[in-house]
Amino acid sequence: KQWYQRRVAITAGGDVKGVFARLVDGIGAVGKSVKDESGKDFMLDEKYGYVHSCPTNLGTGMRASVHIDLPGWTKEGVDKLKAKCEELSLQPRGTRGESGGQTGHTYDISNKHRLGYSEVQLVQTM
Repeated sequence: KQWYQRRVAITAGGDVKGVFARLVDGIGAVGKSVKDESGKDFMLDEKYGYVHSCPTNLGTGMRASVHIDLPGWTKEGVDKLKAKCEELSLQPRGTRGESGGQTGHTYDISNKHRLGYSEVQLVQTM
């Protein structure tokens, strides 16, 4: 797997800020544990963010997403949804993941960009 580390915070409902806060707390706890055990921190570059084994995840590498019902966009067609998401720097996916396809009218909508933005900016865009 290409991930150096993968952290996921999920909750039902629309409390994006609460999920993000829980994610930040979890990352802090893992970082503290690593530091306590090894005396080392995660590799962090002030300009580019966290260093990962996969260049596509350089920087925050963060993908923030919501599962949302969009029956009107399903009716309009996925190409129109993709075009609207592109305007908003978002990326639509099916709820089965990147290549798993779309089911019904529930979509996984996430930030398109990963590099050059802070985690807060990425969540706000999403």
